[in-house]
Amino acid sequence: MRAVLVEQYGVPPTVVDVAAPEPEPGGVVLKVEATGLCRSDWHGWMGHDPDIVLPHVPGHELAGTIAAIGTGVSGWQVGDRVTTPFICACGTCEQCLSGNQQVCPNQVQPGFNYWGSFAEYVAVPYAEVNLVRLPDSLDFDTAAGLGCRFATSFRAIRQVGRVTAGETVVVFGCGGVGLSAVMIAAALGARVVAADTNPAALELARSYGASVVLQASPQIVDEIRALGGAHVTMDALGSNDIVQQALLALRPRGRHLQVGLLPSGVQLDVGRLIGQELEWLGSHGMPAHAYPEMLHLVASGNLNPAALITRTITLDETPTALAALTQGTPPGVTVINPWPQPGAPRP
Repeated sequence: MRAVLVEQYGVPPTVVDVAAPEPEPGGVVLKVEATGLCRSDWHGWMGHDPDIVLPHVPGHELAGTIAAIGTGVSGWQVGDRVTTPFICACGTCEQCLSGNQQVCPNQVQPGFNYWGSFAEYVAVPYAEVNLVRLPDSLDFDTAAGLGCRFATSFRAIRQVGRVTAGETVVVFGCGGVGLSAVMIAAALGARVVAADTNPAALELARSYGASVVLQASPQIVDEIRALGGAHVTMDALGSNDIVQQALLALRPRGRHLQVGLLPSGVQLDVGRLIGQELEWLGSHGMPAHAYPEMLHLVASGNLNPAALITRTITLDETPTALAALTQGTPPGVTVINPWPQPGAPRP
């Protein structure tokens, strides 16, 4: 199969022919029909993830069809249309048995612990726990984003952040995660404030339901306080500076959602956390069994993740697009189509 292969951290990868994966017992192999380009992939390419072993194939948010099935898998057939959370849980540990597969201590992640979906095929372990069946009405490009950015934001806003109608939610960073959070919080009836340095990203945020858009600046805390302060803030990018602004912008007893990765760490004003009774909430993906509510809202039209897609690229364009994330995250969601269009020659 063709795949994007990283051989040195920070050096643009190449598209090469490598051996296709074989299904392990309990697992499947998917033909990748679409896969998202996410900032987490950039972190991995830069060497920020200790689990990655070079050479490596990135890619962790994906949708496709089952191409091969390992022994011991029931309930699934070759050709089934599926997606999967980027956290592949074991299904048997204490956390999994309690329904919290997103924090499974035995989890593996495509594109991090093992070769991922920037390829024509990818393996998915523990298939019966991690596969999500796609409705026929949901296209693969849209479904690919559900495995990471959209599902992560859905669980963060809906379940972890407990956002309710009438609350003010401030989303810092309007990449794929942030824009998903804007759309979801607005659908729940919240007043959404979106903050970013990119005017184009802010325009997208406004179109997805943000009531107020703010250019990121040192004065942004004062601007948010002038709006009455935030019940909930989210750092969707991963920045120490954003964290400080987000905590200062919260009302007393407010909740902060940390979704963006912080590879360089963060400093917290614990005195403010205590004195204002603030909540610092980490949120990490969403388990497969929790997808039906989100899929129902997508099918009903209350959520429209397809609108987040602003660009589709080929596998051959992926190395350049990955490297370009060093200059910043482009507005919206970029989707990679690993296979040539019908009738086009295979490179």
